[in-house]
Amino acid sequence: MSEHFEREEGFIPKYILEELAEKGDEDAKRTLAGMQELAMKEDQVKKKNIESQAGNNTLEANASVYPKRGVYDSQGTGELQHKLARQEGDPPNSDQVVNLSYDFCGKTLEYFKLMLNRNSIDGNGMDVISNVHFRKDYNNAVWLPSQNQLALGDGDGKRFINLGRSIDVVAHEMAHGVTEYVNHLDYTRQSGALNEHFSDVIGTAVQQYVKGQTAQTADWLIGDEIVGSEFRGKALRSMKEPGTAYFGDRQVAHFSKYMDIPLSDDGGGVHYFSGIPNKAFFLAAMQLGTDPATLLWYTALHDRGTIRRDAKFVDLLKALLIAAEKLIRQGELPQSAISVVTSAFSEVGILLPVHA
Repeated sequence: MSEHFEREEGFIPKYILEELAEKGDEDAKRTLAGMQELAMKEDQVKKKNIESQAGNNTLEANASVYPKRGVYDSQGTGELQHKLARQEGDPPNSDQVVNLSYDFCGKTLEYFKLMLNRNSIDGNGMDVISNVHFRKDYNNAVWLPSQNQLALGDGDGKRFINLGRSIDVVAHEMAHGVTEYVNHLDYTRQSGALNEHFSDVIGTAVQQYVKGQTAQTADWLIGDEIVGSEFRGKALRSMKEPGTAYFGDRQVAHFSKYMDIPLSDDGGGVHYFSGIPNKAFFLAAMQLGTDPATLLWYTALHDRGTIRRDAKFVDLLKALLIAAEKLIRQGELPQSAISVVTSAFSEVGILLPVHA
């Protein structure tokens, strides 16, 4: 398997940027070049980490204390930890983007702790580093697993605006870090779609938590706060109605539309087909509530016997049913949870195999 397809490449799918680049969009071309350079640097750091068995996080982690935040200003460069702008306990900065990143990382950590009983991204109190104003007019945001950091671009101001200003972007990318530590789902085909799906689940759950929304009052849009005036749509994805977020949206909402496609096409469709489990989560959350449904999904992610690195959609269903039984016994979910999950997945075409 090509290393190129083993990593999450950014909040904004590469194929969207490629389509813009093909139409002559210079900002998209620069972003794609920046993504390639960042991937090469990630590979170099990963190799060094493997050789030294050491990370590249300069803020010390301590499982006995709450994780600290560090926000760095890249000042339009492609450098990480270029200039420290605000760290834990500092007063607000004059830069609103710095403050928003600080606050959104904090709210995501708060959600992890209060709703999922998880102490930071690694579950062990790891500090969270974010880098804002990353590169010039950079149309993306990404979690860098080898360096345990977030990189957030400002967008081009036309099709995309500052990605650090959106809570679901920050939470989505931090969730990729959680997946890396819990189960490291391969970023290809169905397992890659599940990787993206889990980040969308966390992204929308944290956004609803921060905005005081419920499953019934939320719009279930992903990336609606970072699309600009020249973007032909309302968001990057819709969990409620996959395929309707923008003109040309390739997401599908039913397994009958799933097919094995080349890895060169969105890593085998990790963003196209994440709409299938996304829709199932929406349906389940409408019955159980967003926070209980998120706890269920998070619990299922830990079932490493069922959710392996190459997990399929049906494996998620199996793990969810096992997790639901556990959470029902613990009084965390109602008795109806099993039928709710089964029905939600049936509606998107995912059924347990029938054994003779």
